[in-house]
Amino acid sequence: MNFEQIRQRADRLRSVPLEAVLRLRAARPDAHDSKKWHTSRGTLSVNGAKFINWNCATGGGGAIDLVMHLEGDCPFRDALDWLHRHFPDHLALESQRRPARPALSLPPPDPAQLWRVKSYLVTQRAIAPVLIDALVASGVLYADGRVNAVFLLRGIAKDGACVGAELRSTGSLHWCAMAPGSRKDHGFFSTPAATDNGSCAELRRPIILCESAIDAISCFALHPDHWCISTSGARPNPAWLPSLIAQNPERPVFCGFDADQTGDAMARAMTAFHPEVQRLRPPRHDWNALLSSRQ
Repeated sequence: MNFEQIRQRADRLRSVPLEAVLRLRAARPDAHDSKKWHTSRGTLSVNGAKFINWNCATGGGGAIDLVMHLEGDCPFRDALDWLHRHFPDHLALESQRRPARPALSLPPPDPAQLWRVKSYLVTQRAIAPVLIDALVASGVLYADGRVNAVFLLRGIAKDGACVGAELRSTGSLHWCAMAPGSRKDHGFFSTPAATDNGSCAELRRPIILCESAIDAISCFALHPDHWCISTSGARPNPAWLPSLIAQNPERPVFCGFDADQTGDAMARAMTAFHPEVQRLRPPRHDWNALLSSRQ
């Protein structure tokens, strides 16, 4: 089974209802709270496709994450095989009823606004112009007509196609979002920018996983010998992470999520799913705050 087939199977089996998995794992529903389940690994709270284990202070999203957790952090492929054995009909049913994903819709570039985006990144985010220029030149950063910074996500497949974008407002209203149709489990923003599943240089660099594109750029400014990658949110188990780790199992991988309650909890969950990942906690709230403090 090739990578694309594994990805398609994972996309479908991930949506198996968590309650069905818990029943097969002999978990007991709480008598007073319908969202709580008692398992061999402690009490879980389930909210739709997400769960959190209060005893272990870890959580995740989807049936694959849940099986990996209940099995004592078993490998991704083992969890996939377990779900396939126990829910063989789900693959066919899910493919029939799943609505078509919206097509990726990137905002058109507006070169006339690029200077405003650069000014924001330099003056308010303390990022060196040389780093910004390198990302613009590589095609993974541009400005749109609303003066948003657009950070492209490149696919982990060999063609390195664009699979989404992080949007960051640079105006007076501070907000961030994903471009419609983005598939952040299929790729990521990184610096140095990689366009084809990681160049030879990236395959040797230690990895630091960050919560956003701006944080990844800031982290790279502080750790220029690393490959800094955005997970587009504090996510403990992005679908592309096992494949990325497998590219070079000897390469160190660090979880550089924010130094706050969410970042710490998601970092613990990530290291539970992937024991080879080490925690690298920013000395300030996040890497951009640390970079700004040094300017």
